[in-house]
Amino acid sequence: MAVLGARMPGAGSMTAAPDKFWLRSRNWDLMFITMSVILVPLPYLFYLLGLNLGMHEDVARNLVNGFVAVAIGGPHMMSTFLRTGLDGEFRQRYPMLIRSSIIIPIIVVSLAFLNLGLLLTVFFFWAATHVLHQVTYIVELYNHKQHRVVSKGSAVSLQARLIDYALILTCLFPLAAYKISQDNFWIGVNDLGQVIPGFFKAEWFFYSVAVVFGIALVAFIAKTIREIRGGYVNWPKTVFITLTVLVSFTVPALPNMDTAFQGMNTWHSFQYLAITFYIIKIRQQYGDLQGAPLVERFAKATKDSKGLFALSTMMLIGSVIVFSIVYILARVIIPDIDPNKNFDIAYYTSILSFLWIHYYHDHFLFTNFEALDKAYGEA
Repeated sequence: MAVLGARMPGAGSMTAAPDKFWLRSRNWDLMFITMSVILVPLPYLFYLLGLNLGMHEDVARNLVNGFVAVAIGGPHMMSTFLRTGLDGEFRQRYPMLIRSSIIIPIIVVSLAFLNLGLLLTVFFFWAATHVLHQVTYIVELYNHKQHRVVSKGSAVSLQARLIDYALILTCLFPLAAYKISQDNFWIGVNDLGQVIPGFFKAEWFFYSVAVVFGIALVAFIAKTIREIRGGYVNWPKTVFITLTVLVSFTVPALPNMDTAFQGMNTWHSFQYLAITFYIIKIRQQYGDLQGAPLVERFAKATKDSKGLFALSTMMLIGSVIVFSIVYILARVIIPDIDPNKNFDIAYYTSILSFLWIHYYHDHFLFTNFEALDKAYGEA
């Protein structure tokens, strides 16, 4: 993950050229934001490879889940706390956000034992919302730079924003809604159809979602053609949205959605780490990490972002401890528990306790569209 922090140049050299739409540079944006879409099929391909090598389906699935969690999903989850919980200034400014976070692990542990299906249903839809929220955040970072730096005083229209949002926020759900309507919505060995309300299983609901997506898609195509003809299309943003929609629309069609969504998670996490470490390195360069001495120490450890990635990875020890405790505790509480269910309870408890806090904090962080301004000379 060292490549996530391509070396930070001096303050002056970080100022963006006025004719560039890229968040940082063409190579950086393509590598970490857009073309990293090539990561999406990898978890599923490794899952299929495991099946071809004779592995049991659940073994192959859990191996992929575990590898993605440790290699990139876990560090991305923990990196949020470099900007929130480990930052004293942030804690002082938003104490209720930090304090209220303790409610989340209590809910996760309770649902893991009482109703794992409900826990996974909430997780699936909150995860989908979070992934799409990150996409809209990146889109708004492009819009913000276009307005503040590239063409000052020329804001992206509300109509254009609404079209982008409508397409992004609906692209993941048509095929998912179809599977729900067919009572074929499984995450691993868990049938989420048992806890999804009947309202969402009605065929008219699927048709409604599909129609809304179709309208948004037509509007987006028309808007893009108009922007191209007018000579003011924001290509980095447009290509990013297009690839996101293509991937998000097709991923739910795969039979093993647990592993399929690990592909989305990999791409999402890669983007998140790149943006988070870039923001932290900008803050370090301008001396804004006084309230986060541990983060500052690791940020200074290397000229790129290896130190920040190492810190985020080391914080995963918390999830390992929680997994071990819950795995043993589940066998004590339910002596004849199925091994797959035992693993799932421990895995989802150890991951979701931290992951949901990460979601919770990010819904707040994703409103900060000025996070990159200093890199553009907007001190």
